[in-house]
Amino acid sequence: MTAEHFVSRLELAAQPDAVRWARRHGRDVLGAWHVPSDHVDTAMLVVSELVTNAVRHVIKAAPATGSVRLALILRHRGTHLIVEVADPGVRPPQKTGAVSPDSESGRGLFIVENVSKEWGYYFPPTGGKVVWCVLALD
Repeated sequence: MTAEHFVSRLELAAQPDAVRWARRHGRDVLGAWHVPSDHVDTAMLVVSELVTNAVRHVIKAAPATGSVRLALILRHRGTHLIVEVADPGVRPPQKTGAVSPDSESGRGLFIVENVSKEWGYYFPPTGGKVVWCVLALD
């Protein structure tokens, strides 16, 4: 594959099925970009975790508003893939403390941290926040 740069953006409503649609879109896009399947699987794990976190926290913060939007942005940069999830929230993402083995949540950012080269967040001038991570493709 050449070192071309590709970008995909998907707008989603902040509702529980957003995770399913984000994964479906991500698999289609990364397949079209000829990303190897093992990297696609890792990217979909990250997409699931970041979109799930965004949906949960946005719904908690503003449950009465039904039109809250998220965005999934995928950037292929030849040797790495950048996954970004933008949401209107203003609270920084936080890793939770110790999580019990039978807990159903609380591991998302630990997973993202462990499978990515690096991760972080920023507050764009347009408002909200973007949580991102970089996945190595080599």
